[in-house]
Amino acid sequence: MRKAYLERLKEGALIFDGAMGTLLYTKGITLNRCFEELNLSQPELIKEIHQEYIEAGAEVLETNSYGANSLKLAAFGLETSLVEINSRAVELAREAAGDDNYVAAAVGPLGVYVKPFGRIDMEQAAAYYKEQLTALIEAKPDLILFETFRNLDELLLAAKVSKKLAPSMPVQAQFTLGEGLSTEMAHAIKWAQALDQAAEVDVLGVNCSLGPADILEVLQSIRDKVEKPIAILPNAGYPKEVDGRLIYLSSPEYFAAYSRRFIDSGATIVGGCCGSTPEHIREIAKGISSRTVMRGSKIISVKEEVQEKQEIPLTERSRLGYLVAKNRWINLVELLPPQGTDFTKIVEKSAALYRAGVHGINLPDGPRASARISGIMTAVQIESQAKIETVFHYCCRDRNLIGMQSDLLGAYAMGIRNILIVTGDPPKLGGYPNATGVFDVDSIGLTTLVSRLNRGVDFGGNDLGKTTSFVIGVGANPASLSLNYEIERTYKKVEAGAQFIITQPVFDTAVLDRFLEKVKDINVPILAGAWPLASYKNALFLQNEVPEVDIPEPIMERMKATKTKEEAIEEGIAITTEIIAQVQTKIRGVQISPPFGRIETALNLIDRITESRKKI
Repeated sequence: MRKAYLERLKEGALIFDGAMGTLLYTKGITLNRCFEELNLSQPELIKEIHQEYIEAGAEVLETNSYGANSLKLAAFGLETSLVEINSRAVELAREAAGDDNYVAAAVGPLGVYVKPFGRIDMEQAAAYYKEQLTALIEAKPDLILFETFRNLDELLLAAKVSKKLAPSMPVQAQFTLGEGLSTEMAHAIKWAQALDQAAEVDVLGVNCSLGPADILEVLQSIRDKVEKPIAILPNAGYPKEVDGRLIYLSSPEYFAAYSRRFIDSGATIVGGCCGSTPEHIREIAKGISSRTVMRGSKIISVKEEVQEKQEIPLTERSRLGYLVAKNRWINLVELLPPQGTDFTKIVEKSAALYRAGVHGINLPDGPRASARISGIMTAVQIESQAKIETVFHYCCRDRNLIGMQSDLLGAYAMGIRNILIVTGDPPKLGGYPNATGVFDVDSIGLTTLVSRLNRGVDFGGNDLGKTTSFVIGVGANPASLSLNYEIERTYKKVEAGAQFIITQPVFDTAVLDRFLEKVKDINVPILAGAWPLASYKNALFLQNEVPEVDIPEPIMERMKATKTKEEAIEEGIAITTEIIAQVQTKIRGVQISPPFGRIETALNLIDRITESRKKI
């Protein structure tokens, strides 16, 4: 049986459903119909939609009662059916939600201006709200949800009416914003603080109007200014008109990725508004284990009685650790673990790179959600046979916290010391789209976990007896579409214990330079990701198929102008050399990802970078 709603929120993130109107429209209901009346005339359709959201992973269903007040119902001649429509709305949601999930009785604005701008005064408005809320409350929902309000006074009035009718019924009050986010942000902060201070409001939030990226900025602006739980329910992006219809183009995977960011940034409740569907909610549910207190960047606290131990000095952990501690230049080369079971080729390449003086081999963990042999086992083979250190990547996508800790302790026991922690690409990006992502924690949370292992304490607060001595690296994306968010997370990763940073490959020097300028106060070495292009076809693939990779048109033209395979490889190396030369005083090394594993390309590039650095 479900706990009381407000008690449940103390345990971790909760998933709301998505849009009702969007699905009704796709199921053949025209826009000139009264959607709320369908509770009476087509109840099975409404229940079917509720059930789709429950099956997708929603834990809270919003009732189909958003516009079921007398003023809006009167436009359809349905004002006398108000009580029946609202009561049935709660009943249908409850039938689908069952005993384990929650029902939020949805109430929207009256739809007319209140004085001094409109024809009705606050007393009349209160009477209209009382009428609808009485019907809803008598049907016994778990909470009252006021959503999509643009008038703060009207929203506070509605909350007061609800609390007067049912003092113990939780009230969740959500506002929405108009266009022009920069000018609306001040209003968002004002409204959030007012709702936070209102005794009648238990949970505050933002929904509708904005897509995921913009609503994240709103969340980050209000989160440190309020104490109450925050709900974030964006639209599925901004709609575009296609053949006379408004289509929301945000993919479910994109929507889910932002939902994880919402939780990392302080939201307790996530879900969708206009344009979102059960597929969007399903992707959110895949990435959010919502019934655990281990959320996103947060790890449960260490038991007070366990004494953390002194960390082993960075210079004594590995060769890479020594170079990081002494602020020396570092050359790493990325090689993909085999797709099969034969380590011969990657060991041979690693040995050649070792003889050439490369400092380490980077081993991605299921890059682009591909299934390859274990990066840890590959690292063991390389270090034992090729005698060169590795930096094994470890992502949060595929394992829960128990599995993560087991892997990490096993890797350490086998002599592996260098780790690069990443959140991981969503499974849908790879060749196994039906696989599910775990994401118990993100890269910040996992960095915290590994830092604790280095102090002799596991994620459950248990004494390990001895400390590990991992050298902890993290990733950063200078070309992120949400740069401020990326900068903030980079700082958090360092605070969590990161000791070096490797950037994603960037082809626009202005983008890379801007990022490095914004993180110049971070006191850990930054290695620039370098991806020498192999051909114009290779450039087209990166530009169009790899998320958040943007290759400037002049570079595309340079690659297009090459006539032979050899010319293309040479031009790619030259371009990368130029990019690194422009930022080499702000970085402490490179991680080179040679196309198709061609180590000759990596060594050629290292030679040129070395020559360029001699000129500093």
